Amino acid sequence: MESELNVSLVIACYNEEGHLRESISQIQKVMAATRYSYEIIFVDDASRDTTRSIIAQLCANKSGMRYIFHEKNLGRGSAVMDGIRQAQGAIVGFIDIDLETHARYIPWVVAEIEEGSDVACAWRIYKTRLDSLDRWIYNRGYNFLVRTYLGLEFRDTETGCKFFRREKILPVLDEVVDRHWFWDTEIIARAHLKGLKIAEVPTLYVRRHDKKSTVKVFSDVFYYFKKLVWFKREIEKLKQGNRGK
Repeated sequence: MESELNVSLVIACYNEEGHLRESISQIQKVMAATRYSYEIIFVDDASRDTTRSIIAQLCANKSGMRYIFHEKNLGRGSAVMDGIRQAQGAIVGFIDIDLETHARYIPWVVAEIEEGSDVACAWRIYKTRLDSLDRWIYNRGYNFLVRTYLGLEFRDTETGCKFFRREKILPVLDEVVDRHWFWDTEIIARAHLKGLKIAEVPTLYVRRHDKKSTVKVFSDVFYYFKKLVWFKREIEKLKQGNRGK
């Protein structure tokens, strides 16, 4: 039976007390102005601040809002996947709750799924500011490696705003190995290898400076480099397996 819900929105959280209420308010305003029926699923990945109590208050006696609480930190990928698996909407996705990619883009990305795509992602276009230059360089460099080393012709695999046709993405989730930040690249790569149609929607990215960045340049670069090398080998194995069929 076809789902009565149009959209399920997964909100992965880790220490988000400073902006969680305001961001959810912004998301609800955007969704209320659309024709979509929707639900919000919070997945808290063992926050150490008051995020959980805020989530419980937001969901108290509210239909269409529910939560999952991890007892230990499992990683961003795990949080998003747990939410997707619990979702009831025909279209399911997530957006980073800091809203550096604004909630106003959610309907645009969802519309790409309605128009025939299986996966739709925000493609972050950086507002030209000196204080965002480091993130822009980091993002451009990484995506250059993804295109040249992995052979994936996408502009922004790491974007924190992705939506999926739920029935198509569930089998892909079962194959994903990484549970942390490389999850974003891996889910797009595996969806592409499965032949899913992937669209990118240009969106303005505005960096927030009222929250502490979790990016650690040197350790993150080393982590991503190792993951790219590993996944390159995975792609070759998959290709060899397909040729042998």
